[in-house]
Amino acid sequence: MITSFEVLETNKMIEQEMLDVRTITMGISLLDCCDSDLDRLNEKIYEKIVASAKDLVQTGDEIGKEFGIPIVNKRISVTPIALVGGCCCKTPEDFVTIAKTLDRAAKEVGVNFIGGYSALVSKGMTVAERNLILSIPQALAETDRVCSSVNVGSTKTGIDMDAVKLMGEVVVKAAELTKDRDSIGCAKLVVFCNAPDDNPFMAGAFHGVTEGDRVINVGVSGPGVVKTALEQVRGADFETLCETIKRTAFKVTRVGQLVAREASKRLDVPFGIVDLSLAPTPAIGDSVADILEEIGLESVGAPGTTAALALLNDQVKKGGVMASSYVGGLSGAFIPVSEDQGMINAVNRGALTIEKLEAMTCVCSVGLDMIAIPGDTPASTISGIIADEAAIGMINQKTTAVRLIPVCGKGVGEIVEFGGLLGYAPIMPVNKYSCEAFVNRGGRIPAPIHSFKN
Repeated sequence: MITSFEVLETNKMIEQEMLDVRTITMGISLLDCCDSDLDRLNEKIYEKIVASAKDLVQTGDEIGKEFGIPIVNKRISVTPIALVGGCCCKTPEDFVTIAKTLDRAAKEVGVNFIGGYSALVSKGMTVAERNLILSIPQALAETDRVCSSVNVGSTKTGIDMDAVKLMGEVVVKAAELTKDRDSIGCAKLVVFCNAPDDNPFMAGAFHGVTEGDRVINVGVSGPGVVKTALEQVRGADFETLCETIKRTAFKVTRVGQLVAREASKRLDVPFGIVDLSLAPTPAIGDSVADILEEIGLESVGAPGTTAALALLNDQVKKGGVMASSYVGGLSGAFIPVSEDQGMINAVNRGALTIEKLEAMTCVCSVGLDMIAIPGDTPASTISGIIADEAAIGMINQKTTAVRLIPVCGKGVGEIVEFGGLLGYAPIMPVNKYSCEAFVNRGGRIPAPIHSFKN
């Protein structure tokens, strides 16, 4: 039974502490759209997406209004397009036509992003997968709502270093093709290791081949709620701190569970998972960095930052799994720079570097996220950073990712504005020493010894 106290408490979280359902994401399988004729394939993709998601935005708006819960975004993820288009796409330009179809369908149903312009190449690349990867810069430059991701490694298979090298070049090209918009194309491109099949958050969402025909996944976010709860136990011991985070995560996840179940019922689409991720926004009071500083750091980046983040991430997950039987996706704490005012402040005061952020990715939900770097950064350096992050994910059996934005024409200390949830970011310095010879070796880094579990 829900008590009046719990109702009032949830209302306070929403009205004063910036609790929201960050996204309802409908996953749609496009495997039944495969066709040897490209025009027919595009037609099938458009028709299926529109038929499946025509009521998604309206339903999300109705649920938000009825329950008084802000539902910020409604999104779609689809089967990795490298698989769907492989039968008829012979060139990168062929794949771009599918990106434009996805964009057109997303605009028709009114969602803000559509993810799944993706390839899964953790062990090697087919011709179709290579062509899709080569098409990504043009696809992102010529669409508005399409998001792209490439999985280049996993604990089970190792890291495909040929794909890592190629992705460094693709990131640079995507920056160049959108340089008139501060290289924003790169903000819609994620490189993964151990990518999950059920992630509702962009830009990395895709509908995995292990999923059903359609599914509803919900992403919940509440950094402000956690920060406010911790203010009430300031100076308390770690046991009290952990219990407070767990209880708060439980309450936040229950909100997501409610919305997910209701959306599933109204849309007649199976419920998949609730992703409890403390995903910040540029708004004041909606910051993961602020939580870490409330735990006891003078500034994010200070000694103890990685330990504080590990504690936060673990307690969030422990609280979440008690609130829902189907917690999945990435679930934990995101540490994007441009989307978190506290992170931006830490960079500006010189407390936070890319190297420290990399250390933090060993224990956070994802990885190096929304980091603006100088536009003249070599592709090989970007590939090296991707390899580092993939290695962390591979060895630690966790999801890691890289979303770097080399901003053409800008250098260290300058500011780049992306707008909306993407926020703004100071350009951060990158290590100047070359890793080109390492990246150019080619081949694959083998899976770690602990991957052999059969």
